[in-house]
Amino acid sequence: MRATILLIAVVLLGLMAGLFYAYAGSVMPGLRRADDRTVVDAMQKINIAIQNPLFLLIFLGALVATGVAAVQHDFEPALIAAFLLYAATLLITFALNIPLNNRLAAGDLADASAVREAFLEPWIRWNTVRTVTSVAAFLAGVWALHQQ
Repeated sequence: MRATILLIAVVLLGLMAGLFYAYAGSVMPGLRRADDRTVVDAMQKINIAIQNPLFLLIFLGALVATGVAAVQHDFEPALIAAFLLYAATLLITFALNIPLNNRLAAGDLADASAVREAFLEPWIRWNTVRTVTSVAAFLAGVWALHQQ
């Protein structure tokens, strides 16, 4: 059972790292090239679509599974690192990216230029940071799995 929980944790961490990287590597660079109205409209729709039960299960499940794996593996340092790095990812998301998403949701497409200006670069900056923390969490999890 310990190995199964660890494997689940690593898979969930990998899925989240991949999601954040996909935004950093393709979605946001693509949107940077779009006009203001397209950026605001697309991100408003993406932010609605991502709020679904499967995403929530993976998003929060990665932290829970990694924490359980760390306990089951006697607080293996790599698993503690994975847990703390992914917790940092969630902290960034809740403290910075979600408030930006909420302001974007309230933005008016009639003033798309101002809405884009307030949203895009700060969101990209913090997504880059959480991409790094989530990839590092995944790598720490892979290292712990490799140690088994």
